[in-house]
Amino acid sequence: MLNYPTFDFDQVDFVTSDTHFSHARISELANRPFSTVEEMDAELIRRWNEAVGPNDVVLHLGDLALGPIAESLPLTAGLHGRRLLVPGNHDRISPATQSKTAIERFLPLYEAAGWEILPEVIEGTRHGYRLLASHYPYAGDSQEQDRHTSHRPRWDDGIPLLHGHTHARDHGPNGHQFHVGVDAHGFAPIPFSVIDAWIRSLPGIETRLQTAFREAREVIADLDDTPPSNMDLMFYMQAYEELHMHLEELLAAVDKGEHVNGNDGERPR
Repeated sequence: MLNYPTFDFDQVDFVTSDTHFSHARISELANRPFSTVEEMDAELIRRWNEAVGPNDVVLHLGDLALGPIAESLPLTAGLHGRRLLVPGNHDRISPATQSKTAIERFLPLYEAAGWEILPEVIEGTRHGYRLLASHYPYAGDSQEQDRHTSHRPRWDDGIPLLHGHTHARDHGPNGHQFHVGVDAHGFAPIPFSVIDAWIRSLPGIETRLQTAFREAREVIADLDDTPPSNMDLMFYMQAYEELHMHLEELLAAVDKGEHVNGNDGERPR
């Protein structure tokens, strides 16, 4: 069952986060190799446009630009591609840090710079595998304590999560989390093929379709193993509702054209 607003990850070509355009202190705070903020901005734009084509789709997981926002956001208008933004805590459209009035005030500036604004947490599939994306990891922060916990994905239940926020430089993947921030990836967006390889490498990973079949079979097995004399109406209705939910998942997955193990036409056994 989906817990967050749905998103089509199959459309995305690149993913990134935490560019911090025009943030005067980010090179000091995150140990970036730039002498001035102008040098950083120019290099971020150059590396982005070298990697991303005009027709590519880029998913940015927050903390896009700081400083005088009316000056820093227009810098991003020159970035290649269709650009989708999941707000981070430093964005002026972040529900975690901004009032509704502030978000309404600043949203037109982001849209004028060519950004499409998405919810704080999004969920969908990539080649059939369930995937989450948020500015925030399940756990972890650039500070000692986890901040904005009510705005993070609720828990790590094994679904792969793409995130930013930590400014970690030593890794992308970490368990079921993958940090996509520029500090860990050469200050440029990551091709989504890198994410695809990581997802397939996770132990026990299942496509959405495989998960739905497994959970439906478990419900049916529970029904089969329950003696009729003990199957009261409340238990029966609960089991029916669970089975109905999993069948809806199956139908949605099949309708989307997902295939087990990525093999066209292969049916689950």
